[in-house]
Amino acid sequence: MQQGDDLFTQALLNAPLAERLRPRSLDEVVGQTHLLAEGKPLRVAFQSGRPHSMIFWGPPGVGKTTLARLMANGFDAHFIAISAVLGGVKDIRDAVQSAQIAQSQGRKTILFVDEVHRFNKAQQDAFLPYVESGLFTFIGATTENPSFEVNSALLSRARVYVLESLKPEELNILLDRALTVVNEAHPDTPFTLDEDVREHLAQWADGDGRRLVNAIEIVLESALAVGQYTIDMAWLERFLPQNLRRFDKGGDAFYDQISALHKSVRGSNPDAALYWLTRMLDGGADPKYLSRRIVRMAWEDVGLADPRAMQIANDAAATYERLGSPEGELALAQAVIYLAIAAKSNAGYMAYNQARAFVQKDKSRPVPMHLRNAPTKLMKELGYGKTYRYAHDEPHAYAAGESYLPDGMEDPHWYQPVPRGLEIKIAEKMAFLRSLDEDAKS
Repeated sequence: MQQGDDLFTQALLNAPLAERLRPRSLDEVVGQTHLLAEGKPLRVAFQSGRPHSMIFWGPPGVGKTTLARLMANGFDAHFIAISAVLGGVKDIRDAVQSAQIAQSQGRKTILFVDEVHRFNKAQQDAFLPYVESGLFTFIGATTENPSFEVNSALLSRARVYVLESLKPEELNILLDRALTVVNEAHPDTPFTLDEDVREHLAQWADGDGRRLVNAIEIVLESALAVGQYTIDMAWLERFLPQNLRRFDKGGDAFYDQISALHKSVRGSNPDAALYWLTRMLDGGADPKYLSRRIVRMAWEDVGLADPRAMQIANDAAATYERLGSPEGELALAQAVIYLAIAAKSNAGYMAYNQARAFVQKDKSRPVPMHLRNAPTKLMKELGYGKTYRYAHDEPHAYAAGESYLPDGMEDPHWYQPVPRGLEIKIAEKMAFLRSLDEDAKS
């Protein structure tokens, strides 16, 4: 092995490749042009020389920590980093003390809190007086929606900047930089990557720059150990994990994808519905949770336009309970296909919501006398159920003109069948019964 190789190996041990590739200026940052291009918000913030509290919201590996460090360098500020995963109240106190020392020396402080959503309400509240007093500029980083995960008081004092996953062309820029840095250690025998390897690495990274760099480091370090300098797909597949998808069972990606699945079913697109279902199953979503949501979709979006949808959804859930994974997943898939192609109606869903909203605001209306049971002699004497008409004894098994609502309450007509599927027949039946009511009144 050559001396350069020894130096490279030592460098790998001493400094991770991701750290050696960390940008030293805004111009070196890959991606986030919607925030960093000329005239864009973060570029303007850097150029103004006046830091402000902010929250970086975005997926992993897109530069949240890097931007916070660059801000500290750009403003010549004391930089303090806390990880909410590992930190606690003591770390917050230490940060405050460090910021006070920096302030006494005439320096500004930028406090960076990674995974800020992991701090509880009390811990997040602890930052507020120091943000307001100007002791430090607060920068939080989160992969979760700050509207739900960050206290409103802290959120109101910070601007939220949404960071995006790196595009394939941006990942390729990062790949070239990584290869250049690695090859500088042994220019006589540089690494080369086949084109399909480059494409696969960019796809595998799934928009995560740190994931890409770490993968390159693992693959090249392994190749270096045996003196292989041409990386082909066969070598890549030996050292690269197979999972391509970024998925968090409890984070925004989870709720975004279940939303996409539901909307695909509602939009009658079976292929899209299948795509999101399999994405979630592949990413580790609980199939039992998915089966519950599929049943909900049947009742909410198909409704009485096709009552078979509820049966199929329930049968699919029961099948999964019996078979488990992976066999039971086929039942969920076929249920999703059926729901997507079924006639759609939210009439029952809308009627229920309207009825519920009415009852919540309305007074407590008594049950009309004719609808009350009369199990005792006293109740009969008081007139309970006296004028009740037994529908089965009437023509069409319908007591035309009878009222079943509380006295004085007009028919709200909450349920309005849609002109699709079985609800066409339901609408015809309701129109017929209403005609009988009109005839009874005349």
